[in-house]
Amino acid sequence: MPTPAATLSIGTELTRGELVDSNSATIAAALTDLGFEVLEKVTIDDDAGRIATALERLSKLARVIVCTGGLGPTTDDLTTSAVAAFLGVPLERDEAALDHIRRRFERAGRVMSPSNGKQADFPRGATVLPNAVGTACGFAVDVGDARAFFMPGVPHEMSRMFEEHVVPGIRDLGASDVAQTRLRTFGLPESAVGEKLDGVEAAFPGVTIGYRAHFPEIEVKVLARAASGVEARELCATATREVESRLGDIVYGGASDSFAGVVGRAIKLRAWTLALAESCTGGLVGHLLTREPGASEFLLVDAVTYANSAKTQFLGVSEDALRGHGAVSEEVAAEMAEGARRASGADLALSLTGIAGPSGGTDDKPVGLVYIALASDKGTEVREHRFNGDRSRVQTLAAYAGLAMIRAACAR
Repeated sequence: MPTPAATLSIGTELTRGELVDSNSATIAAALTDLGFEVLEKVTIDDDAGRIATALERLSKLARVIVCTGGLGPTTDDLTTSAVAAFLGVPLERDEAALDHIRRRFERAGRVMSPSNGKQADFPRGATVLPNAVGTACGFAVDVGDARAFFMPGVPHEMSRMFEEHVVPGIRDLGASDVAQTRLRTFGLPESAVGEKLDGVEAAFPGVTIGYRAHFPEIEVKVLARAASGVEARELCATATREVESRLGDIVYGGASDSFAGVVGRAIKLRAWTLALAESCTGGLVGHLLTREPGASEFLLVDAVTYANSAKTQFLGVSEDALRGHGAVSEEVAAEMAEGARRASGADLALSLTGIAGPSGGTDDKPVGLVYIALASDKGTEVREHRFNGDRSRVQTLAAYAGLAMIRAACAR
C-alpha cells in the first residue's frame, strides 16, 4: 500500500490570496512519483497555534509531512519557533548555518543583518537541511510517528532543497509497488483527451488515469499499482504505450519537458535555423523559445513588427497587401514570414498576425482571429485560427499554435 503523506503550506500571504501556492503542487507530484499517497494539502496562516494544531493532526494521518514557508528573518516568520514550542524543546543556534548566511551576504557585498541570525536557530535535535541557493536553511524533526520536513517558501529554493535533502531521506519510505508516468500534451481540450482514453483503466486493472489542466496544456498521469515494483513498472509502461497510441502526436513529452523546449530540440536535430516575425503575440514565441537553454543555436531573429510601417520597413510587406487585405490576413501573414526568412537567411520563418483583443474586432475579423504562416524552401503555409478567450489566452494559444506548426514541419 502507498505510504501516506501530507503537505503543509504556511503563510498569511497564501491564505489571503496574495500569493499562489505552487509549492504544494510540486511537492505532491514528486511524492506521488516516489510512491507516496498524498492524503491532504493544508494551507494555514502564520499563527503559532494553528501551526501546532495542523502538525498534531497531520502527524496522526501521514508518515511524511512536507512543510514550506515561514523560515525568513522577519517577525511574522514563526514556523521554527512554533515547531520548537510544539515539541517542547528550546531553539539552538547552528553555527554552520549562521556561517552560511554570513558568507552569502559577504558574496553579495553586504553585511548580514542581525535579524537574519534567527534563520540559524533550530529546534533542539533537528536535522539541518542546507540551502544551496538562499539564506534560509530547512530542518527535519520527528512528530510522533511522522517525519516532518520544513523548507523555505521560495519555490526555487524549496525545489533544490527537496531534491537534495528531502528525497534521500524519504525514498525508502515510499511504496515500492507503485509506478507513475506523466505525459504532457497540447492540441486537445481535457474533455477530448478524456474521451480518447475512455476504457484504459478497465483494460489495465491496477491503472489509474489522472489529468491536470495547465493552460494551454493537459498533463496525463498513468499510475499503476501491482504486487511488486517490477510488476508496477511493467504495467505502467504497457498502459503508457496504450495511452500514447490513443493520443498520437498531441503527446509531446514527459514531466520534465516543455513544449518550446521540445520544438527547439527538433529544430536543432534538423540543424535548421529559425526567424520569427510577430505582431499580435508581441514576442511571446521568442520568449518561450529563449527561456529554454540552447536557443542561440537556431534562433536568428525575432522581429516584433506591431505597426504596419514596421511590417513594410523591416519585412518588406507590400503596401498593396496591407491596403487590400488588412494587417490581419492570410496575404500579410505570408509576406511577413517570407520577408523574415529573406532578411535573415533562416531555413524556417514563422509569422503571426491577428486580433488579440479586447477591442479591434469586426464582424468579418473578430477578436481571436489569427493567421500564422511558416515559410521554408518548400513554400509558405498559412493557417487561419479563431481562438476564444481574453487577450492573454489568445496570445498564448497563438504562440503554441505557431510552435506546433514548426514541430510538424520538423517531423515531416
